[in-house]
Amino acid sequence: MLSIIGLIGSLALLIYFTMRGINIIISAVFCSLILALTGGLNIIEALTEYYMEGFTNFFKSWFLIFLAGAIFGKVMEDTRAAQSIAFWFQEKVGSKGAVLAVVGASAIMTYGGVSVYIVAFCVYPIAVSLFRHANLPHRFIPASLVFGSISFTMTSPGSPEIQNIIPTQHFGTTPMAGGWIGFFGAFIIMIAGGFALHKMVGKAVKNGETFQLPYKDTTFKHSTNEKLPHILISLIPLIIVVSVVNILSKYIVTEEAVLVALVIGALMAWVLMFPYTKTHMTILTKGTENALVAIANTCGVVGFGAVASQVPAFSTIVEKLTNMPGLEYVGLAIAVTLIAGITGSAAGGLGIALPILAPIYLAQGLDPGAMHRISAFASGGLDSLPHNGYIVTTVQGVCRETHQKAYKPIFMISVVIPTIVLFFVVLLYTFF
Repeated sequence: MLSIIGLIGSLALLIYFTMRGINIIISAVFCSLILALTGGLNIIEALTEYYMEGFTNFFKSWFLIFLAGAIFGKVMEDTRAAQSIAFWFQEKVGSKGAVLAVVGASAIMTYGGVSVYIVAFCVYPIAVSLFRHANLPHRFIPASLVFGSISFTMTSPGSPEIQNIIPTQHFGTTPMAGGWIGFFGAFIIMIAGGFALHKMVGKAVKNGETFQLPYKDTTFKHSTNEKLPHILISLIPLIIVVSVVNILSKYIVTEEAVLVALVIGALMAWVLMFPYTKTHMTILTKGTENALVAIANTCGVVGFGAVASQVPAFSTIVEKLTNMPGLEYVGLAIAVTLIAGITGSAAGGLGIALPILAPIYLAQGLDPGAMHRISAFASGGLDSLPHNGYIVTTVQGVCRETHQKAYKPIFMISVVIPTIVLFFVVLLYTFF
């Protein structure tokens, strides 16, 4: 009982610290200490072995993909390809379509291979320009970035994001696993979330909210009159990344396919849009810095999840969920959802959950493609609680907002709606 109380209490405390703006790594280490005390673990062993192994193992496994995605994203930003995509959306939907333009640009870049952790760095300066022009509340920029980059794109079939790549390691599948149900689920999240975000922004504007930066800064003044690459040229690198990933993953390890695709995409973007940037070498430096910030925030929370996986309460929960006769898909969905929530990371949750769960469910003869897609969707629900590394980075680090102001719409479009759709998807896989 003490272990269960400690697990719930330490997670609640981690969320509270995050909401108060305390550094996520410091918060995760402190909450891991409490978790160890209440779970009967040796404190030194919990921190120096379990926590650090979780931290370093995730870093070792995924840093190169984070780095390649960050550099690719920085190339797309500095060549103004990201701006071209965003302003193209704005032209199509009008001056009041700033939210849709930000969501659309984020979604295209995410599905095109730019790491979800890097999209915010790329699109935020453009979002400021669009929201200022439309006079929409700045506090909705984080929600727009999050919705476009993680709610439906990172878990969709064919996505080159690591949240769709990790399951391939454990189920022997490809990024396209899950068939039409996977696409249908992503489509529902896109429509329902887009409608909810539109209503929330509209209500805020009706209540008199206007655009106002939460800080004194004049660095984000992008003009729609500056010369931008053509929209078709801007999209070519993204199309190349998606195509290369899904073709090469049939012949080589998926992680290697992603790395190759991102490198090719970055080089192609650089070649096609070379005249549009004057800071060619700084792209590598800034891209590396972005990658380190993103992966460090994620690793910090993954370490907390690694400690959580060692306490008795965790084993009890996993055992009960994996012994649900006739409801195997439901058990898998709940298990991945809860573990992703505990770790505050879709990728971290999958990294901890699937090595334990995949062998159990594969031994039961379940469809690997269905399990792949269910796992991916499940990783994109409770992972977006306030302590999620990407949420923290986007809200506080990039947008310089507070969780108190910016998190409510994020919770609705990235936690509530994806979780509801997850169980609808589970039903479809169960009966079809």
